[in-house]
Amino acid sequence: MPNYDYFCEANDQTVEVHHSINTKLKNWGEVCFATQTPLGDTDMLAPVRLVIRPIAINMPTGNSKLKEHGFTKLVKRDDGVYENVTATGSEKRYMKAGDKSSLPHLHKKISS
Repeated sequence: MPNYDYFCEANDQTVEVHHSINTKLKNWGEVCFATQTPLGDTDMLAPVRLVIRPIAINMPTGNSKLKEHGFTKLVKRDDGVYENVTATGSEKRYMKAGDKSSLPHLHKKISS
């Protein structure tokens, strides 16, 4: 189950709540019940709003790390020409438009 942040304007607090995607909390009382925390001085019917926060994605940045993790990185070198900077084994270093033999071996990198 994912975590969600709810902000209550009445007390200027943001609370992280763990619940299913189908649950929608509408007021401070529901947030406190879900987190098992006391209401405090805030009215239990005080409205709360869901705070959207960006997700953090940590991706390897170096070409060797990308290669280790099975990624293919193509860098445009000319019109219709891309360099496969993560080429492995028998893959061609340069991919040219219209030349199917120069395509990266994605079928070897993607498993079912």
